Amino acid sequence: MRILYGVQGTGNGHITRARVMAEELAKRDVQVDFLFSGRDASEYFDMEPFGDYQTRRGLTFVTERGGVKLLKTLSQSRLGELWRDIKSLPVRDYDLVINDFEPITAWAAKLAKVPSVGLSHQASFLQPVPKDGENLSSRLLIRHFAPVNIELGVHWYHFGKNLLPPIIENPGQQKAPRHNKVLVYLPFESIEEVQALLEPFPDVEFYCYHPKATFEDRGHIHLRPPSRGAFHQDLADAMGVIANGGFELPSEALRIGKKLLLKPLHGQFEQLSNVLTLRQLGLASVMYELSAGELDAWLELPAAQPVSYPEVAGSLVDWLLAGNLNDSEQLCQGLWRQVAFPSYCKLSAGVNNS
Repeated sequence: MRILYGVQGTGNGHITRARVMAEELAKRDVQVDFLFSGRDASEYFDMEPFGDYQTRRGLTFVTERGGVKLLKTLSQSRLGELWRDIKSLPVRDYDLVINDFEPITAWAAKLAKVPSVGLSHQASFLQPVPKDGENLSSRLLIRHFAPVNIELGVHWYHFGKNLLPPIIENPGQQKAPRHNKVLVYLPFESIEEVQALLEPFPDVEFYCYHPKATFEDRGHIHLRPPSRGAFHQDLADAMGVIANGGFELPSEALRIGKKLLLKPLHGQFEQLSNVLTLRQLGLASVMYELSAGELDAWLELPAAQPVSYPEVAGSLVDWLLAGNLNDSEQLCQGLWRQVAFPSYCKLSAGVNNS
């Protein structure tokens, strides 16, 4: 079997999920080619599991000061180049396309009538899960940005639908958390504003990863450039995580019992919906602006307990290769039976839309 795997490269979460899948697919007798789009080729890092991967410009969203800038997004989109990339992709050479919200491989497969499976967090929003900020444009985006034959969404809870638990990297050996260490990852905020948020708390050691940072220690604020290995080392012994409202980092933090303070990206339906979900489930605190008051209150909260999520990738790859792609119920239900939530999790509260 030959598989083309398309991955949205705008954020690191899609790549992290694809990395877990790549390692599992490598154990099988299949040929997998990876294509990434959404960022400049020079900005990808730690890509060894993907072999001789391809990149394309694709489509990405312009963000400034914690918000999506739609006019700049549209003005900087190269739709002619996108169409040429779709038409020129030799997708008929493949038996199956796996797609993590990547438009070029999705549209190429659709036009060529090659079977495709969408494996993404965005696919979960096609189901009646908690949503915030949904409008016509967000509905059209979720449905048509990267269309596929079979949609299989991943989420923190199943909400009675055929969704998968998060696909998370194996955390490996964990360290005892340091009571005053916090990991900060707010890449869509300005680094100056992040530092201003953290400055009033000298008793807390903040390890702040940011695309504009260089390796520098400024008292209790430790600035770090992107680095997958160093990032996970700091995550391992942090007591909590401050992040935007993406999916993968909160998933990793939940699995290893880190308390969460989330600041969603303004105008980003997915992030607004994510923080709504975790707030309703009682699994995270939320600040909609960078707020020292919200941070102070969060620091006083007790430590979190882990959410016991199973290893998903192996079962998922077995299901994909078995070929019965129209029946995911047994796969999903079997995986959710292995999940255990902390006693304070409010499972009945997470189905209300805002």
